Amino acid sequence: MSKYRHLFFDLDRTLWDMELNAKETLAELFDRYELQKRGVASSDIFIEHYNRYNDLLWDRYRRKLIDKATLRALRFKQTLAHLGIHDNKLSEQFDVDYITEAPQKKKLLPGTIEMLDSLQSNFKFHIITNGFPEVQHHKIANCGLGKYFEIVITSEGCGYSKPDPKIFSHALKKSGATAEESLMIGDDLAVDIVGARKAGWDQVFFNPAKGSHDEKVTHEISDLKELVTILK
Repeated sequence: MSKYRHLFFDLDRTLWDMELNAKETLAELFDRYELQKRGVASSDIFIEHYNRYNDLLWDRYRRKLIDKATLRALRFKQTLAHLGIHDNKLSEQFDVDYITEAPQKKKLLPGTIEMLDSLQSNFKFHIITNGFPEVQHHKIANCGLGKYFEIVITSEGCGYSKPDPKIFSHALKKSGATAEESLMIGDDLAVDIVGARKAGWDQVFFNPAKGSHDEKVTHEISDLKELVTILK
């Protein structure tokens, strides 16, 4: 029997399919605001640049170098400016629409529901996410995940971001779990896995691309169904 009793999942790119949902939303916004008429050759080019600026800003946010308002104000502004569109009103509208519409998308990573259904009778499920609470709670509700999770911990809600060990300590207090009976499952090696390891937790690195790395992890999977095998 597994020693684990509490499974803590990352949300984006572990359960909720960030790539597909974000791409679909961004492509819709590209068409809505007719960016091709403003010189952007394709939605793919727009999305590529958005992802680059968004990732850079999220890294700065996690390191407490910028706040949430700055992240939201800059990611579309910088993307559009890079593409030759200097329009503050448009960048603000992009942000409002994206924050409103992306969480309504319902695509999950393959095998998510089957994995949760297989394990829910023997484990308590929780989420630890660095995303904004008003966004993440909508995602969870809209894609049908709400019924599975007892505790949802957001970085903004507790004041700490992964990989800070304090967010993992907060998770234990909120859930009533101990580190020894807790398992962190996530796709971000530095944020989810190293963070949990430094907090004294075992981890499952979800690595669907099977990328190479040098980190020591407790378990590694490329398909969510493998989690069921590990926990039998």
